[in-house]
This record gives sequence, structure tokens and C-alpha cells, in this order.
Amino acid sequence: MKLVYAIVRKEDGNAVIEDLTRHGFSVTKMSTSGGFLRSGNTTLIVGTEDSLVQQAIAIIKESCGEHKKITYNGGPIVGAGGAHMNYPITVDVGGATIFVIDVDHFEKI
Repeated sequence: MKLVYAIVRKEDGNAVIEDLTRHGFSVTKMSTSGGFLRSGNTTLIVGTEDSLVQQAIAIIKESCGEHKKITYNGGPIVGAGGAHMNYPITVDVGGATIFVIDVDHFEKI
């Protein structure tokens, strides 16, 4: 048995959960935060048989593919008394960070 941890964007969390449950996977959701954009994440925990790990990963990849986002990064304007100017930058967001861990023991009570 394996435990799959998938860290996805908060905005993608519900879609991933729906897709996984539609395919028969049980999912536990935790709200987390971090990363470059300091935005909310959703960490999903899926316990599954070894033979179904790749199917779970494929569903996660399909549900939260990467895309571009424009964000603003402020920097000081030299000689302007410490004023800041925001300028747009494009970053890749989406996708998932996935960890697969062996489970030594499992009980459902």
C-alpha cells in the first residue's frame, strides 16, 4: 500500500478531489500555504494500492495542469525616497508536487 501526498494550488483542489473520487479514490484534504507566491495550497492525501499509484498521479496531472499567471513584483525606484514601483512578471503556476510513501500498516476502523 502507498500514501500519495499531492500539493496543488488551492484553486485546483476541488477539481482534483472530484476527479479522484469519481475514479474510486478516497481523498483527505488539508489546507496549507507556502511557495514562491505565498498563496494557499491544498495538500491531498490518498491511500491506495501499489498498482493504482500511477493512475492516481495521472488523474492529478490532468486535473491541475500548469499554466501562466501574471503577478506584480515591486522594487525600489532609485532616488525616489524609497518609493516602490510594481511591474508585471509572468510565472508558471499549477501542476502538483507529489510524494509517494510506503505504508507499513493500514487499518480502517
